[in-house]
Amino acid sequence: MKKFFMLLAVIGVMAASASIASAQADNAAAPQTEQVSAASILNGTGEEVPLHQALKTKFIEGGAGFMSLIIICLIIGMALAIERILYLSFSKTNTKKLVEKVEDALANGGIEAAKDVCRNTRGPVASIFYQGLLRYDQGIDVVEKTVVSYGSVQMSEMENGLTWISLFIAIAPSLGFLGTVIGMINAFDAIQAAGDISPNVVAGGMKIALITTVGGLIVAMILQVFYNYILSKIDRLTIDMEDASISLVDALTKYAAKK
Repeated sequence: MKKFFMLLAVIGVMAASASIASAQADNAAAPQTEQVSAASILNGTGEEVPLHQALKTKFIEGGAGFMSLIIICLIIGMALAIERILYLSFSKTNTKKLVEKVEDALANGGIEAAKDVCRNTRGPVASIFYQGLLRYDQGIDVVEKTVVSYGSVQMSEMENGLTWISLFIAIAPSLGFLGTVIGMINAFDAIQAAGDISPNVVAGGMKIALITTVGGLIVAMILQVFYNYILSKIDRLTIDMEDASISLVDALTKYAAKK
């Protein structure tokens, strides 16, 4: 989690530094040349326009109805993604250290001491260990089946909410394409009403079509990046759980042999 935010911060600083350096170079090389910012390009003019103002203008031009729905998809999707990232970050456990503690507890205090270690440790791995230790009296085979079954439960909890994120990834561009179709319909309605196919008549509908499409695709790409990041974290946690579960079964087998 910390590495992720640090990476974002580094990228932001590098981007800002590159922008400042580029602006200084342009001023030094061509002081008399009129500069055109990204915001002014968005606004379709050569005048300097603040970026937030240009985005607001495009939002209005794209149609408040469809653009609002696209923004809602982004907000809800980002909220779900951040919640999953925080949940998975708090679920991360040093499995090697936990296994060592459980083995030491088994050697010194038996099953009850190992249960106490698991109760006092957060994360899905500790929960799986605890469920396995609860059924130690029923045999190692039962413990192994319990670990596998409860591991599936923990997997489902880690994946909770991902279906909604994938839904918003699909809905955002669909709304954009729907806005495109409606914009094209409006353009043809304007042509029919005017009885002329001049660029000025078609431009309004075409602009709405393009803006809504771009908005939907951008939202989908942003959510897709977070979705894949969450999946990668789940994969790492799953591998840790599987390795730790095997270690637990081995430790209990050795403990049973000693008894």
